Amino acid sequence: MKRLQAFKFELMPNGEQQRDMRRFAGSCRFVYNKALALQQANHKAGEKFIGYVTMAKHLTVWRNGLEAPWLKDAPVHPLQHALKDLERAYKNFFAKRADFPCFKRKGDTQCFRYPDANQFEIDQANSRIKLPKLGWVRYRNSRDVLGQAKNITISQSGGKWCASIQTEREVGHPVLATTTAIGIDVGIARFATLSDSSFIAPLNSFKKDQQRLAKYQRRMSRKVKFCSNWKKEKAKVQKVHTAIANARKDFLHKTTSTISKNHALVCIEDLQVRNMSKSAKGNSEQHGKRVKQKAGLNRSILDQGWGEFRRQLEYKMAWNDGILLAVPAHHTSQTCPCCGHVSADNRLTQARFLCVDCGYIANADVVGAINVLERGQRLLACGEDGSGKGCKTKAQPASVKQEPTEVTSHEVAHA
Repeated sequence: MKRLQAFKFELMPNGEQQRDMRRFAGSCRFVYNKALALQQANHKAGEKFIGYVTMAKHLTVWRNGLEAPWLKDAPVHPLQHALKDLERAYKNFFAKRADFPCFKRKGDTQCFRYPDANQFEIDQANSRIKLPKLGWVRYRNSRDVLGQAKNITISQSGGKWCASIQTEREVGHPVLATTTAIGIDVGIARFATLSDSSFIAPLNSFKKDQQRLAKYQRRMSRKVKFCSNWKKEKAKVQKVHTAIANARKDFLHKTTSTISKNHALVCIEDLQVRNMSKSAKGNSEQHGKRVKQKAGLNRSILDQGWGEFRRQLEYKMAWNDGILLAVPAHHTSQTCPCCGHVSADNRLTQARFLCVDCGYIANADVVGAINVLERGQRLLACGEDGSGKGCKTKAQPASVKQEPTEVTSHEVAHA
């Protein structure tokens, strides 16, 4: 089967190349905003949506006009791809997958893409990449690029320029060496509790650097905006944010890789993280309650990266020929796995579960993971989500035998 995979490397451009990349990214942002303004004006006039082919003709006029003659200095393919990005944003809006496209501000993420492999050349032996109007750019060759390169995206993050190379290659059908099934209950005190009673301790990368980040943010707030000292403090803030994000991403990749390699079936909760982390401030008419406590809870929730955890598990389980199922999360920690009794009194504390009907005692997170696994098995077997609502969901049947797993929380956390 074909596998699309991206390989990201840090670039080491010289001063001239850095200036050119900033100009190219600025040109793409200018074209995106100008095309968006044209689309909005066209809509107000009652005209039809302007497609990419017609918009590309406008781009030719802009490049040859007197308003922005510097557009000629930028390569044309990244500018054309900026128009494709805008068209995709409109399609996502029409399909109700995203909000209405908004203008890009100067200072936001700077990036541009070469969409065709004929436009660049990768010399892995000498750790360099040849890009149009930039020449050969050196990069940190940390691993081999597998497969045929399809496109390359140049972006700036935390003051560093990176190249993300998307490749396509043919891989054999994976064969899992295990047939175990596992349920996962995510939380804050424990990042993930598995149904075999093992758990993964949270990293809390933001919490560890929160005080240092607040110190740099206070310093930046005392400086005159956009002055030299303000920019220096802003660079320090960005550096801390980048370190936090990289640590979280590394932790999630190691955790999801270990889980996907050791289990054939993984069941997780279908959590609506955006709704769970909403602010409790309320509005001018109805003020919220316990706003400060809810803000701290929201920070802790977002610090775990549950959405990214699910996204990585989804594609890694597919790569390893496993199955990932998301089941309803309500009452998973209040349902007794022994007798099925559901009551809020079953969980009087955060960690202890005591069934008021049959007296079953266990850790509440372990109980939640067991119930998640049971709901996933029902979904896989007969299409029921196990929530008691009689919902039917299509699922491909598969013979998955549940056996005790040998992976420990220490192995998962330090894989």
